[in-house]
Amino acid sequence: MAKADTNQLLARVKELDSLPRHIAFIMDGNGRWAKKRNLPRALGHKEGVNSVREMVEAGGELGIDVMTFYTFSVENWKRPAREVSALMKLLVSTLRREVDDLDKNNVQLRVIGRLTDLPESTRHDFDVAVDRLKKNTGLVLNLALSYGSRQEMVEAVNKLLQEKKEQITEEDFANALYTTGLPDPDLLIRTSGEFRLSNFYLWQCAYTELYITNVFWPDFRKPNLYQAILDYTHRERRFGCTSEQLGET
Repeated sequence: MAKADTNQLLARVKELDSLPRHIAFIMDGNGRWAKKRNLPRALGHKEGVNSVREMVEAGGELGIDVMTFYTFSVENWKRPAREVSALMKLLVSTLRREVDDLDKNNVQLRVIGRLTDLPESTRHDFDVAVDRLKKNTGLVLNLALSYGSRQEMVEAVNKLLQEKKEQITEEDFANALYTTGLPDPDLLIRTSGEFRLSNFYLWQCAYTELYITNVFWPDFRKPNLYQAILDYTHRERRFGCTSEQLGET
């Protein structure tokens, strides 16, 4: 897309009265992006990092509160060991390379999921980065690693059972999830044209607006994000109410 067109999209987004507080991404299509170019799958993942960087940069510029990236699912451990190893190395190398810029741009880092599944050295690097960036007050960059929503909910139930509560409220359950303290996503963007949640944020996305694009993740850049946000603002979020009821509030 031409720079002039991108600037026009950005100008339209900046004129909006309200933006999504929390945008979540299912980053799909890295492997297909690479296959289409006769490249190794690892290069698709590597190029996808550039898309994450652009999203974080755009989120900071627009004043988005939270961006969650479905980085590695529980099911992804089933992939070939060589690919999994390459992904872990890419995560660590990217984190080390980006942490200075994240700090400079006031980005806070959170990591959610079954983190004990990660290699010890990988966990250590993320712990160090999270601690370094915890003082920041800007965009919350939330990475879902070894994450599965069903597993998250089972863990939440077991945690609440240990507390021996007689009754459990929705608030109790939400506070027992990995995402406690974060707002639910207003907008979920999935790339590569797949129409499913893939065990991601099943509780948190109860009223999230979904945006599906055929663009592969490595090609998803700022203009695509602006278009998704503009589409989102044309939705009427009723949360079970009627349009007339919303008009009365």
